[in-house]
Amino acid sequence: MDPEQRQPEPASEPPKPSDAGPGATSRELLWQRLSRWGLSRVSPRAFAVLLAVAAVLALWVDSRAQINTLQQQLVRKLAEADSYNKESQQVANQARDTARDLEYRMGMVESRLAETQNQRLAIESLYLELTRNRDERVLAEVEQILLIASEQLQLAGNVKAALIALEAADSRLQRSDSAQFTSVRRAIRRDSERLKAIPYVDVVGMSLRLDALGQAVEGLPLSAYERPAEARVAPSPDESAPVRLAREVWHDLQSLIRIQRSEREELPLVSPSQTFFLRENLRLRLMSARVALLAHDGDSFKADTRDAVDWLQRYFDINDRKVAQALNMLKQLAVSELAADVPDISGSLEAIRDAKLARDRGLR
Repeated sequence: MDPEQRQPEPASEPPKPSDAGPGATSRELLWQRLSRWGLSRVSPRAFAVLLAVAAVLALWVDSRAQINTLQQQLVRKLAEADSYNKESQQVANQARDTARDLEYRMGMVESRLAETQNQRLAIESLYLELTRNRDERVLAEVEQILLIASEQLQLAGNVKAALIALEAADSRLQRSDSAQFTSVRRAIRRDSERLKAIPYVDVVGMSLRLDALGQAVEGLPLSAYERPAEARVAPSPDESAPVRLAREVWHDLQSLIRIQRSEREELPLVSPSQTFFLRENLRLRLMSARVALLAHDGDSFKADTRDAVDWLQRYFDINDRKVAQALNMLKQLAVSELAADVPDISGSLEAIRDAKLARDRGLR
């Protein structure tokens, strides 16, 4: 058959309800609605296109709504982030201000710390300087005390004065309370024990007594001018003036001639011109005994004191009270024993000098 002569097929009619099965109810309803809208004659392809367009529009509307929702959420989040950012900026500003304040305070603390360290260093240097000056002063004082003690031993042999000086030096070192003075104190104690072991001789007292005797020589009477004691009779209260005058004249006449009985076999006679030399020689003898005493020359001291005793007994009036006292004093001095060997304190002097040298080396 020729295609041109082919008759158009009648349009398919919608299935009737009696012909449709149980599953065609929805289709029928859709077809009826399309018929109402005037779309029953639209081809299925166009209808599919319309459906696709409708689906795209629906999807676009839904996407648009979702985008709007997301935009609103994004705006809200951005607003929250902005608020958070502002708060963070405020916190950062506060932190920056706090950091600046802390930095300023740290600068002040560092300056105070540097100032404190400088003050501490200055105080330490001042303390060291004071300590050095104090130690130097202590060493100088102790050395001076020891030199005085050494002079007392060498020149006067005064052991007591030397012991007092050593005790003063040890006390001065003890008050300083420094460990570097231990060796010096040990040497001072050794010298003190050596001096304490020596029998005590009062050299100063003996020297003073010899000096007093030398000064008293001028007033001692000589035996050549010895006078007997005059016995005077006390005048009677009832005695008249002429009788008293006559009695005194008679007494003076009796004293013109004197008869004296001497127990000595030979009475030394000294002329008035030799009296001065006698007294000076006795004074020189006592001075020589004093020098021997200070020099601890026992033999010379005893020889000089014995000669002085002999001169007093021979040339001076032993019945006179002053002569008797001087004689007794010289006899006591003549029997005194002097220390033959007085030790020195060279150990203490060497220890103090070594301490000074060690300290000077330490400072350098």
